[in-house]
Amino acid sequence: MNGFSLQELADALENKVTRQALHRYEKGEVVPDSEKIGWLSKVMGVTPDYFFRSTKVELGDVEYRKLDKMSSKEAVAIKEKTKEYLSRYLELEEILGLPTEFVNPLTDFHNVTSYEQVNQAAKALREAWDLGLGPIFNIVELLEDKHIKVVKLKVDDDFDGLQTYVNQTIPVVAYNTKKTNKPDRIRFTLLHEVAHLLLHFGKVTEKQKENLCHQFAGAMLLPEETIREELGQHRTKLSPQELGNIKKQYGISMQAIIMRAKDCRIINEHYTKQLFFFFKQMDWRIDEPVDYEGVEQSNRFEQLLFRALAEEQISMSKAAVLNNQPLAEFKKQQLIF
Repeated sequence: MNGFSLQELADALENKVTRQALHRYEKGEVVPDSEKIGWLSKVMGVTPDYFFRSTKVELGDVEYRKLDKMSSKEAVAIKEKTKEYLSRYLELEEILGLPTEFVNPLTDFHNVTSYEQVNQAAKALREAWDLGLGPIFNIVELLEDKHIKVVKLKVDDDFDGLQTYVNQTIPVVAYNTKKTNKPDRIRFTLLHEVAHLLLHFGKVTEKQKENLCHQFAGAMLLPEETIREELGQHRTKLSPQELGNIKKQYGISMQAIIMRAKDCRIINEHYTKQLFFFFKQMDWRIDEPVDYEGVEQSNRFEQLLFRALAEEQISMSKAAVLNNQPLAEFKKQQLIF
């Protein structure tokens, strides 16, 4: 999770534990005593309970959204950070006896290869989740309510997001706060990963698959009926002001709105290229002139934690462990009634 080599970990421990001793711990030849476990926990940013956790977490095949070739070291760190968070989350749900069963509403969408199919799939998902045609408030909370776990990671810039299944049945999507650092980007990235999770693609290239997942995310955020109401049936020009207003209302970037308008044939490909050239000239490709101010977070884990604590299903010290905090730090945050 921290990307340490054995020697780097020994250095971080100021050689209180040698590289050779750490190697023997890894091999299971020697068990560290409680003092050394305390040192290891502090340096590696976990509680001592981490080393004794029994909740089973097995990740399935992991698909990443990345810009460049990711090193195996980075990939392992991402997987382990994801597993660490999920082990605490799943243990809490087990304590409360909560169901974690997920039903995929898009099982009928097989051999997906076209825009028309992903557009229809997005419409079907909105209907299955009773979302109507309006803006979706808080995608993170929506996914968590639908039993899709959302993991927030802070890792190397090459990584955008990932999706996989835990223990073969629990869907997981994750995003990188270093790369996906604005609410509209979080929303688009998560829905892109949802497309990977729920759709079964046909014979398409990786580039084509990524484009189809982009189109699915755009269709989820801005359904075809909705964008036609906002922009009209056909347009020869769009103003930055109207794109900005739609962004603020629907939580989708101005550039994604442009692509959505092209996909819906409201604007043609030539004008789409002109708009993107204009965005490049204005230096808006990374930082658009209008921000979406919505909230993208879920309090579900925290809510479950304090529910278990209030119902005395866990102790204060166990709650701190599940929240990956020292007990003293956890206690400071509590309100006593």
